[in-house]
Amino acid sequence: MKEIIDIVAAFDEANALGKKTALATVVLVEGSAYRRAGARMLITEDGQLTGAISGGCLEGDALRKARLVILQQQPTLVTYDTTDDDDAKLGVGLGCNGIIHILIEPITNDANNPVSLLKNIIDSGRHAVLATVFSLNDKKAPQPGTCLCLTEDKLTVNCPEYLQHQTALITDAERVLEQQRSEIMVYQANVQYTVFVEYIKPVISLVIVGAGNDAIPLTRLAAVLGWNITVIDGRPNYAVKQRFPFAQNVITAKAAEVLTHIQFDDRTAIVMMTHNYNYEIALLKELLPISLPYIGVLGPKKKLERMLAEIEDTGIAINEELLNNIYGPVGLDIGAEGAEEIALSIVSEVKAVLSARQGYSLKYKPVPIHTSHLKYLAK
Repeated sequence: MKEIIDIVAAFDEANALGKKTALATVVLVEGSAYRRAGARMLITEDGQLTGAISGGCLEGDALRKARLVILQQQPTLVTYDTTDDDDAKLGVGLGCNGIIHILIEPITNDANNPVSLLKNIIDSGRHAVLATVFSLNDKKAPQPGTCLCLTEDKLTVNCPEYLQHQTALITDAERVLEQQRSEIMVYQANVQYTVFVEYIKPVISLVIVGAGNDAIPLTRLAAVLGWNITVIDGRPNYAVKQRFPFAQNVITAKAAEVLTHIQFDDRTAIVMMTHNYNYEIALLKELLPISLPYIGVLGPKKKLERMLAEIEDTGIAINEELLNNIYGPVGLDIGAEGAEEIALSIVSEVKAVLSARQGYSLKYKPVPIHTSHLKYLAK
């Protein structure tokens, strides 16, 4: 999501300066590649790049092709075959052993151009689907491009009239949104069109309860990842915006008031680091019934065990399901010392949990890093 946010901001800046732009999107990867389908890069006519479609190997060639797309105002599909031993002759030399298909689209003044659809996703702040249509078998055929955006409360369709499967595409997008899993669809008409129906997760919301000095590097690191950050503390001289410039919200609130200041969803993580036992046990008691995906508690394990025991003594039952979402001591075991390393440990654990991963070394992963998350369906 951070890449989408950066691209929209870069487009707004370029547009204000009167610069023409193009959007490059990885729409299909066969085999191995540095970036997967859904990676994007905005290219301005004077060569400024925002985002990435590879580890830096394809960007130069994509820039040259994007300038031609901007000039001709016609989308084009570009394929890089890195399974060919001679790919280095093209100045690519990826060594990834995959075939990468990239659609490059000019950004016009159309109200529903691809960047406008990306803005819809950011504005919704919720789960969304984006559909990008291209002709894989006939690259000389018209390339419809990014033409559908579905959020939980809005549908925007900008598909050309010659695309005959618009109704089916909307139905498929609704299914992808419900199942939260991207798919590749193939629609057969006069021209066979392939559609990357992409499921896009909302940004992670990190709520840091505690505005001490050790919370400052945590906000900085989360901001690098593009997370939405809220800092809450009961001490007004600590919960100050000047201390946390990277946080979207800095709130002074007592433990009993915290929930009134926050909107929770399945992408919300809470980290309690007030160093105030009474404040945290009061808040944890309020948080347990919400069943959040991640509640982190800074401090030793005995502290958390004591808090849970005292809560149970009040008559609140804490079952295994609730315990599974409480992480204390907070963070991954990386040997962290000091506030900055602890922040890295916490951010890593939050990311792993919300991605349903274990957080171990990739060296020991028994399958490829990027197993296919796409489902192919012919229509």
